[in-house]
Amino acid sequence: MASTVVAAGLTAAAAGFAGRYALQAMKYMEPQVKQVFQSLLKSAFSGGYYRGGFEPKMTKREAALKLGMSPTTNKGKIRDVHRQIMLFNHPDKGGPPDIVAKSNEAKDLLGGQAKK
Repeated sequence: MASTVVAAGLTAAAAGFAGRYALQAMKYMEPQVKQVFQSLLKSAFSGGYYRGGFEPKMTKREAALKLGMSPTTNKGKIRDVHRQIMLFNHPDKGGPPDIVAKSNEAKDLLGGQAKK
């Protein structure tokens, strides 16, 4: 019985020292941890989102942003990207019709001006 009490005491002491060490280490690591979390949040939520509304008449820049490519991309690449967008967002599969309409408009605008 005495050995059980001693083992429990040593375990509690070891847990206390480990906790104290962890708290002290976190105090020094806090700035680095905050910086990593901020960079992760920026990279996770900033890519791919275009902040701005639609213009009355779609421009080449807006069409390129909508399809996620360069305004000078060739017709084959435009067709492939548009096809992928349609596969994921088709209204028959529950996709939003406004995305499909704008994607079609972007494909027509860029596809008519691109090289074969």
